[in-house]
Amino acid sequence: MKAEIHPRYLESEMRCACGNVIKTRSTRASVVIGICNACHPFYTGHQKFVDTAGRVDKFQQRLVKTQAAQAAQAAAATAKKKRK
Repeated sequence: MKAEIHPRYLESEMRCACGNVIKTRSTRASVVIGICNACHPFYTGHQKFVDTAGRVDKFQQRLVKTQAAQAAQAAAATAKKKRK
């Protein structure tokens, strides 16, 4: 290896959003990650249920509003064509 062309390889901490800290070595002093083996459902065996029914309901409400707006716009365009 050539001297002084490689990045420094030092001890670093990987910090997860759950608060878990993992000591490792890296070229960066600190690394922040979103999920780790301490909080990931695959490793813990505890699945977190997301309120999917609430999400689906919100989507359906937006869909109904969008369809109503599209129908009103189409009716206005049809009425405008009839006037000409």
